[in-house]
Amino acid sequence: MSEEPGYEQARDQLVEVVRELEAGGLSLEQSLSLWEKGEHLAKVCERHLEGARERIETALKSVEEEPADEA
Repeated sequence: MSEEPGYEQARDQLVEVVRELEAGGLSLEQSLSLWEKGEHLAKVCERHLEGARERIETALKSVEEEPADEA
């Protein structure tokens, strides 16, 4: 099994899939194959974004939970 691409790589591949689909001239089978690839890449991007969102929320919670410095 191949390793999942990083966010930027998946996003760039997704952009290319969209360009190819929009250009047209593909057979139904080619279009379906590209569509499926695009769906997979969109899910990969979503997983990366969700992971980033969770990291940000965790970091914000840890900052909010720290006692305020009294000067």
